[in-house]
Amino acid sequence: MKQKRRNHSPEFKARVALEAIKGLRTVQDIAAENHLHPAQVTQWKTQMQKGAASVFDNGRGIESLTQETEAQKERLERNIGQLVVEVDWLSKKCKELGIDP
Repeated sequence: MKQKRRNHSPEFKARVALEAIKGLRTVQDIAAENHLHPAQVTQWKTQMQKGAASVFDNGRGIESLTQETEAQKERLERNIGQLVVEVDWLSKKCKELGIDP
């Protein structure tokens, strides 16, 4: 029978990854102590190292994302406005020409 997947808390993952980053013990020892596969410990260690810069980001990443979202929203609103004008113009021309839209 299939074994249920274990879900680990972010705190647990961070603790294991920090322990692996410190390098005081081998990845195999850390994995055995925490009942994990060594590849999982290595993966968490890599994720921690790649994401470490975001800790000191001070929200600038979120701020730029918000600006991009606002710019995209404005662009889409302009497109919608242009399409509304075109539909109105086309329906007016259809009525003038006696064409049922």
